[in-house]
Amino acid sequence: MGDPHTKKTYLPLLDLPVLSQTIRVFDLNPIISDILVIVSEDDLENCQVVAITPYDFTKVLDLVVGGSTRQESVYNGLNAVPEDAQLVIVHDGVRPFVTNKMIHECVSSADQFGAAAVAVPTKDTIKVIDENQFAVETPDRDQLWAVQTPQCFRKDMLVKAHHQAKINQVGVTDDAALVEQLGFKVKLVMGSYKNLKITTPEDIVLAKAFALLPNTAEST
Repeated sequence: MGDPHTKKTYLPLLDLPVLSQTIRVFDLNPIISDILVIVSEDDLENCQVVAITPYDFTKVLDLVVGGSTRQESVYNGLNAVPEDAQLVIVHDGVRPFVTNKMIHECVSSADQFGAAAVAVPTKDTIKVIDENQFAVETPDRDQLWAVQTPQCFRKDMLVKAHHQAKINQVGVTDDAALVEQLGFKVKLVMGSYKNLKITTPEDIVLAKAFALLPNTAEST
């Protein structure tokens, strides 16, 4: 199976693997009832041994086998959500700097509006290009936000969105886009530029720097 520590999910971040740091935030949050961790089938044992068992989490309900895409993985996770759940939060396991404030505001907004996602205003000017990589449009930066996770939805809404996407063979990069395609509006909640998704070697360097900042766990 290879060394699990070579995966970004298990890279050390202070005293815990990245995934464990992320889980801990949700595990300690009083409004979270259950946690499902979605992993690839060949990583189930590694995940349990490296990121779950050593840290005595109390809310990790189960490990769920993911799919070949993020969308399929979320769908598999939805099928394992307890039947009485009304709201579902989807979060990237490699975003360890999620805060309680983000979680609470995202859940509160989803409870009010049905769907919510954490996001930040983009810092860069964005260009739309053609097939030859010539810039053809410059959207107003004041209206552009970069979407992060967590994202929170009414369970019935998210299930319906995923079912419809499977029927229509639609693929998107996040769950907010799926519910938008059903005509639902997604309320954006202010996130943080520190709410980093660790995907490259440079990201882990930044993450270690963020982790050393005071009060990082609750900063926005």
